[in-house]
Amino acid sequence: MKQGLSLKELWAVGLMTFALFMGAGNIIFPPTLGHDAGPAMWTAVLGFLITGVGLPLLGVAAVASAGGNVRLMGNRVNPVFSVIFSVLTYLAIGPLLAIPRTGAVAFEIGIAPFLPKGYTTSAIGLFVYSIVFFALTFWLCLNPGKLVDRFGKILTPIMIILLVILLIRGALAPLAGGEFAPPTLENPFSKGFLEGYNTMDTLAALVFGIVIASIVRERGITDKNMQAKIIIKSGIIAVTGLGLLYVGLTYLGATSGHVVGPYENGGQLITLLAKQLLGDTGLILLSLAITFACLTTAVGLVSSSSEFFSYLTGNRLSYRLVLSVLILFSLVITNFGLSTILKISVPLLVTLYPIAIVLIGLTLTNSLFQGHKAVYTGGVMGAAVISILDGLAAAGLKFPAVTEALSQLPLMNGLMAQGLGWIIPAIIGILVGGMISAMAPSSRKTVTE
Repeated sequence: MKQGLSLKELWAVGLMTFALFMGAGNIIFPPTLGHDAGPAMWTAVLGFLITGVGLPLLGVAAVASAGGNVRLMGNRVNPVFSVIFSVLTYLAIGPLLAIPRTGAVAFEIGIAPFLPKGYTTSAIGLFVYSIVFFALTFWLCLNPGKLVDRFGKILTPIMIILLVILLIRGALAPLAGGEFAPPTLENPFSKGFLEGYNTMDTLAALVFGIVIASIVRERGITDKNMQAKIIIKSGIIAVTGLGLLYVGLTYLGATSGHVVGPYENGGQLITLLAKQLLGDTGLILLSLAITFACLTTAVGLVSSSSEFFSYLTGNRLSYRLVLSVLILFSLVITNFGLSTILKISVPLLVTLYPIAIVLIGLTLTNSLFQGHKAVYTGGVMGAAVISILDGLAAAGLKFPAVTEALSQLPLMNGLMAQGLGWIIPAIIGILVGGMISAMAPSSRKTVTE
């Protein structure tokens, strides 16, 4: 039994982890945030780094400490909750949102700028490209154990080099001479915090733990404690790279001034930035980087989701069959286009993220409250009450009377206005759960690490 990985092996796993995380949302949202924040970009990017970098790292650590499986984390609340939360998480980072988004963004940035303008041309181009993209994804997913060799050692370094060229060019010669764009955000920190949700990396962290743990086991590491340490170390490598990337892309957007014209989504904005900075060469470099980024993320998401849903059926549905179904479903959703996918993602992410944040926090602090299930249940229920209301509101189903009543509670009005209203109810739920455990020791159910 191996006692650990060499430094070279660890970096390979870390780069693969970075490649898994570094997909569509990681590239299209920071420039838009910077463009809207202008001189307040540092405040906005701080909020973005919390949810786009800090939380994914904590998520990786939580999954590692819980055994590498999001369902094991969910069981700390309730088995039924575990199934529901796991399914919704895998659907969000899988065939409903994240997987189709990888294909749509890869087309929007990598192919669309080179095609003649026109809806028909774009629609046909997206259809043909998505078939090729997901056919390649399917082939790569047939043997996910080779992810390290395929991505960690070869494609990821190429992708990083291409992005670094773009960022260095933008830093040395900003589009607007270093002048920030006019700000359009009232609360740049909260906007950045909520925008970090859109990367889906915290939810992805709960899922990629299985893939990373499998790769670590294939490297001869069978001790679970050692596996957890390696997973966390690879996570640190990944999020460090993501953090540097986010700051660079946010700066590109913030210093774009009035140079870029109107754009519909972040994919179009980063395309315009690359065109202005590096001309046609920039577009080619960006298209290659985006293709690598989206492909690696798609492979990680598809393989993870296929393993999960196959396991959920007791392996009655084979990995290959589930893989085929997810690929076909994602192919269909991709052809609705990037803008549509981004719009439908908001309600689900606003609902799931607060619950995931609370679950991660409690998992990492499990020993402080002896793992009592009442604490998990209270915290998750407190967050869920508000996050579900926020999700329904984002979908157009608003309840003014309920929102007004909640906004009258201490501190809630300001937090709800910034999309953070779930924090106080979650804390209250945790405290109530702790009191229940203290008053009824005979009925306490604990969770061990």
